[in-house]
Amino acid sequence: MRRFLTYLFFLCSVLPAGAGSKLEVMDTRGDMLGWEAVGRIDLAGQGFCTGVLIASDQVLTAAHCLFDQKTAQPLPADQIVFRSGYLKGSALSERRGTKLVVADGFVPGGSTMDIENVKRDVAILRLEQPIFGSEADPFRIAEGGGDGSVQVMSYGRGRAEAMSWQRRCELTREGRDLKFFDCDITFGSSGAPVFVKTGSRVRIFSLVSGTARLKDGTTIGVGMDLPNVVSDLRAKLRNGDAPTAKVSTGARRIKIGGGKSGSGAKFVRAN
Repeated sequence: MRRFLTYLFFLCSVLPAGAGSKLEVMDTRGDMLGWEAVGRIDLAGQGFCTGVLIASDQVLTAAHCLFDQKTAQPLPADQIVFRSGYLKGSALSERRGTKLVVADGFVPGGSTMDIENVKRDVAILRLEQPIFGSEADPFRIAEGGGDGSVQVMSYGRGRAEAMSWQRRCELTREGRDLKFFDCDITFGSSGAPVFVKTGSRVRIFSLVSGTARLKDGTTIGVGMDLPNVVSDLRAKLRNGDAPTAKVSTGARRIKIGGGKSGSGAKFVRAN
């Protein structure tokens, strides 16, 4: 059976997590207006994470999503499909990947207690063809913080066929380029954009990487600071400085279906 990585930080100083607003299922196309750039990233139709467009041909997601966690090899880019605005079997647009770049220093299959690895759990998947603005308008990276509240759009275990929106959850702590938030995340939510509102605009504040366990046993979401790492990844794409994804041998895929409870916000797992 496949083992899931779980990032656990036993934090004694994190503020208590709040309840946040309830999840809203975006089960009609009308519900998804303005959020079309968020989509499901499918791995050969057998598993998924969440991702978001940051350019017409660039999808931002968690780095660990793009690796086979048994072999620690990158998944073949052309077997990764981004489905923007995915809803009940159809998407507003679908594009295969052509290349992936991962933050420097990220170690696939690395220590589950490695804070530095979580800070680098960021990747960009380049698409073989751009998604036009008329189909989905990419989001920008936030350069600063907000008022302490964030929102998350994600797919996940038990909500794989429609995107879920949590309008409000709280940023409980920031430090060492990490973000902690009390949002409702689960398997499959990895790579989901954590948004912040700056003025009248919504920007990407962080990505879901995993969860942290507080001293009272409750869990909160963990993400990372994005501006510098995303800038570096884009430079790699521009300069042709990143290796293309290699095909791994003996790779095992996960299946969309039943899940297993746990404290990580990772892939959906097969029964």
